[in-house]
Amino acid sequence: MSDNPIRISIRELYKIFGDDPQKALEHVKAGMSKSELLEEHGHVLGLQDINVDMREGEITVIMGLSGSGKSTLIRHLNRLIEPTAGRIDVDGEDVLHYNDQQLRELRRQHMTMVFQNFALLPHWTVLDNAGMALATRGFDRDDYEEEATKWLARVGLEGNENQYPHELSGGMQQRVGIARALTSNAPIMLMDEAFSALDPLIRTDMQDLLIELQRELKKTIVFITHDLDEALKLADHLVILKEGYVVQQGEPQEILMQPNDPYIMDFISDINRARVLRVRSVMDTTQTTPADCAGEVDADDNLESVIARSEGDTSFTYRVMQDGEPVGMLSMKRLVRALVPTDASQERSNAQ
Repeated sequence: MSDNPIRISIRELYKIFGDDPQKALEHVKAGMSKSELLEEHGHVLGLQDINVDMREGEITVIMGLSGSGKSTLIRHLNRLIEPTAGRIDVDGEDVLHYNDQQLRELRRQHMTMVFQNFALLPHWTVLDNAGMALATRGFDRDDYEEEATKWLARVGLEGNENQYPHELSGGMQQRVGIARALTSNAPIMLMDEAFSALDPLIRTDMQDLLIELQRELKKTIVFITHDLDEALKLADHLVILKEGYVVQQGEPQEILMQPNDPYIMDFISDINRARVLRVRSVMDTTQTTPADCAGEVDADDNLESVIARSEGDTSFTYRVMQDGEPVGMLSMKRLVRALVPTDASQERSNAQ
């Protein structure tokens, strides 16, 4: 687990949609399920007892299928949606107690949001859209032009400042959205399905761009997705939702190696484990160099690259390095065993 300080802390968060959510909350806390609540009381359980810590400088990815509550959750962080019960601390302050002025300051200066549908103003130029956050704080165009131009160049849109959104491709429009978030200089970025409307190749480019920017800027990012490959690629901390509650959360590699629920086993059953698992997740921790060492691999290399290097020879053992220091060793036999996924259907049978 990271030792970065906690920037956002969510505790016992509930959201119930309906005419009398407080009464419905009593039923939920007494054990009533989401389907029973809807059938018997006509209320929809959106979130149930959410407890998540989001650390400074990390990407927390919240994922789940449609209806799992992930977009509802992210909109609670800046109070676009009001909770039924719970607490949300940002930098140690409960934002649920904020007045209107404090909320405006939170949204303008501390949190910025990147939307799935880009949310650009069609009659504003690319430059003005990128500077929108500063404009809403009272800055003139002359004041934000340099900053907006810098971030547009950083996301690959240098020379497009005077174009309008309709003149750009979808990927370019989302780059404007990211530049707008960066121009705001807010320490927290909320990204709600930000790349899901993009074509696969453009989506991959945007993921790579976000990773590159994050290495440099160390923002606190909350990223919503329904795509497991995207979640595994981006997440420092992964939170998996189902029907409004957290099924499992943790470091993505740990969840891959130790799924605690058949729902998650189904999620991960079809992924290319060699491509997403890292050496550090399957190595033996030691500083001793194996006697038959076939060479060195990095702790963050994926298993696919090690397989290619060994040309499939399962007799090899590698010394694992991290930041120039030996941290473990990896035998190819151990690597091969790690590629065998947990059988979700067998786990269900054993549980019954």
